[in-house]
Amino acid sequence: MLSLQQIKFRDDFLSPLKQKLFYLKNLPMGLLSGIRLIHLDENRSVTEVPYRWCNKNPFKSMYFAVQSMAAELSTAAPAIMALQGIDADVVFIIVDLKAEFIKKAQSKVTFTCLDYENIFNNIATLNKINDTITVMTKTVGRDIDDNEVAIFYFTWSFKRKS
Repeated sequence: MLSLQQIKFRDDFLSPLKQKLFYLKNLPMGLLSGIRLIHLDENRSVTEVPYRWCNKNPFKSMYFAVQSMAAELSTAAPAIMALQGIDADVVFIIVDLKAEFIKKAQSKVTFTCLDYENIFNNIATLNKINDTITVMTKTVGRDIDDNEVAIFYFTWSFKRKS
């Protein structure tokens, strides 16, 4: 069950205007590439990225780094949401990334992460200052025909600062 702070974060971040302002301030390439967070709750996080001129590579498919941004956001959004309303200062960063590219991405790609519970439960174990944990998350990218195009594994490190 989400806390009131987590619900507010989710609702704010899913607002198209507030999401664009977030990208403008924090992730300008996300704004340029058209990445969008389209769903976020305690079960799943879903992002999408369109296939368009600025996202293509010379091989007529979506550039891997663009897919990486959308994939990362699908795992970062639940992490940020899990941190809302907790009484601690926690910082986090990606410490490892593994990607499998299964098929050329030649249409819009939607990434789905189902790891909120894993993230939330691990963050809850940060009891003392300087406690650190790592959490591996998985997100699957599918094209408009529901074919898997990529699977990303992000390992996040969380550290309690206060």
